[in-house]
Amino acid sequence: MSPHESNQRRAERKRATFTAVVTDVISGEPLGHLGNLSSTGMLLISTQAPRSEALYQVSLTLPASGRALIQSQPIEAGIQEQWHESAASPGQIWAGYRIVAISDADAARLDGWLSHV
Repeated sequence: MSPHESNQRRAERKRATFTAVVTDVISGEPLGHLGNLSSTGMLLISTQAPRSEALYQVSLTLPASGRALIQSQPIEAGIQEQWHESAASPGQIWAGYRIVAISDADAARLDGWLSHV
């Protein structure tokens, strides 16, 4: 855990035990792979450092879990970079993001998914 996030984390994060690519909706390019996820933020693992405090509109598809989530329907959210640092593996960057905008429907689907994993 980064020292930047230790005092800011409010919601329990669920570690991603699957591969989920988080895509920048504006550019259509992958922003990174999901490391962990909560109702208020996420950790992404990528090969390029994000701009400090940058805002991104992203899309991600989570694996089906119970009746709360249809796998083929991506969740979209606005996220803001909070911190980033080099990972232990060469060429990898870990970056923490806060969810700053999400529709009520996507938030409900995300919360439902989080409660089933």
